[in-house]
Amino acid sequence: MAEQISVREFGAAFKEFLEQAVSSAPIEESAFYERLQEHFHADPRSLPVVAEKFMQSDTPNLQLALDDYLSQPGRHHGLLGVIAQRFQAGSFSDLLAPRGRSSYGPGAPSIGPVAYVNVSLDEGQTLAFVDRGLFLIENGDDRLAVYRHLDEHGFRGEPLLEVMSPHPESARRFLGQIRTTMRRHNVYRGHVVSLSMDQSGTLLVQFHHLPSIARDQVILPGGIIDRIERQTIGFAQHREKLLAAGRHLKRGLLLYGPPGTGKTLTAMYLAGQMRDRTVLLLTGTTAGLIAHSCAMARALQPATVILEDVDLVGEDRTHPGVCTPLLFELLNQMDGLTDDADVLFLLTTNRPDLLEPALASRPGRVDQAIEVPLPDADARRQLFDLYGRQLALRVTDWDRFVQRTEGASAAFIKELMRKAALFAADEGGDTIEVTDRHLDEAMHELVVVGGPLTQSLLGARTSTANLN
Repeated sequence: MAEQISVREFGAAFKEFLEQAVSSAPIEESAFYERLQEHFHADPRSLPVVAEKFMQSDTPNLQLALDDYLSQPGRHHGLLGVIAQRFQAGSFSDLLAPRGRSSYGPGAPSIGPVAYVNVSLDEGQTLAFVDRGLFLIENGDDRLAVYRHLDEHGFRGEPLLEVMSPHPESARRFLGQIRTTMRRHNVYRGHVVSLSMDQSGTLLVQFHHLPSIARDQVILPGGIIDRIERQTIGFAQHREKLLAAGRHLKRGLLLYGPPGTGKTLTAMYLAGQMRDRTVLLLTGTTAGLIAHSCAMARALQPATVILEDVDLVGEDRTHPGVCTPLLFELLNQMDGLTDDADVLFLLTTNRPDLLEPALASRPGRVDQAIEVPLPDADARRQLFDLYGRQLALRVTDWDRFVQRTEGASAAFIKELMRKAALFAADEGGDTIEVTDRHLDEAMHELVVVGGPLTQSLLGARTSTANLN
C-alpha cells in the first residue's frame, strides 16, 4: 500500500521541483545585458555604477546638458527606449536581470521606442526630454552607459542618472561635466519664474512676464523710492566693490503699509530694473515651496526672491492657531545663505504688527523695513496725473479732489479715475472727456454707494465727510 503524504509535504516537494527545474534551465540574458556586453566587451554585471539625483525643476536643464555633451566632436551614442511599468525599472540591476528570472516576471523591462515628454519653456517654447532611456556613449576609447530615468521611490519622481563605466573616475567626470553645463546654460537664469505643485506632486515651473514699470509710475512720498533703490539696485550695481571691501551681499527688504499703496508695483519696478537677476515669485498659496525656491535662487544668483503677503507665512508665534513651520523654513533659508551670496529677499506685508519680531529685526534676515504709506497731497496730485493719461481731462478744480481723497490709497485713486472715465464714456462722443462732475459721481459711487467694504478693498481711509 502506497504511503500517503500531506498537502503541505506535497506543496514543499513541488516547490523544490520547480526551483530545481528553473535552476537547471539555461539562462537567457535580457536584451539590455546583451547590448551592454557588446558595448563594453565585458560582463556589465561586473562594472561599477555611479548615480546622481537632480531636482525635479532641473528636468529641462538636465536634458539640454545631455544634448550638449553628446553633440561634442568625437562623441557617438545610441539610445535605447526602456519599456516598463512604474517601479519596475529603477536601476541597472533591473535592466540586467535574466529573462524569466526577474522578480517582475512577464512585466520585466524590455527594449522599445524611446518615450519623450514635453516641458514648457519661456516664450511658448517646449523641450522634449527623454522620460526613460539608456544612452550607450563612445568618447574616443572611453565608453559609458547612462541610464536616464526617475527615482520613483519617493513621493515625487526626481530625475536620476546612473552611469556605468569600467572606470569610476570616467563616470564621475561625466557627471561633473553635466552639472557644469546645467549651471552655465540654465533655462531659468535671468527670467521671472514661480514654482507650484500639481495634484500628483509634480513640481512645476512657470515663466512670467512682468509689466514694464517706469520710475515715474512708482509714486511714493518724498525720498522713499530712493531708499528702496539704494537697498536693492544700489547693491546690485556695486556688487564687486562691496565684495572686495568685505561687505556681505545677501539682504532682506520688507515693504509694509496699508493695502493699495504700491508695494507690489514697487516690487515689479525693481525686478524690471535688475534684469540680470533671476526672480522667483512666492505668494501665500505657494509658500510651501520656500525651500525649493531658495535652492533655485542660490543656484541662479544673482537672484531675487519676492514673497508677497509674508504675514501669511511669518505671523508672530504668540498668535493662537498660527502654523509656524513655514516661518521656520523661511528663517532657516535666509540664515543659511553665505555672506557673498547675491540673493535679495523682497518681502511685502499689510500687517507688520503680526510678523515674527526675529524676521524684521535680525540682520541677515531683514536688514531694512521701509513703510510705504498712504499718498500725501503731492503724491495724490501726481497719481491723478498718472491715471489721467490718455484721457481728455476737463477738470477745473484739482485741488478739491486732492483734498477730498486725503486718506485714499493709490489703488483707490486709480479706480476713481476709471469710474469717472466710464461715466464720461456713457455720454457718448469719440473721446472720453472727464470733468469735475464725473469725478464727483465716481467719488459718490465708491464711497457712499460702495460703502466701507469697497473702501477697505481699495485700501482707502476716506469717509463720507470728505465728500463735502
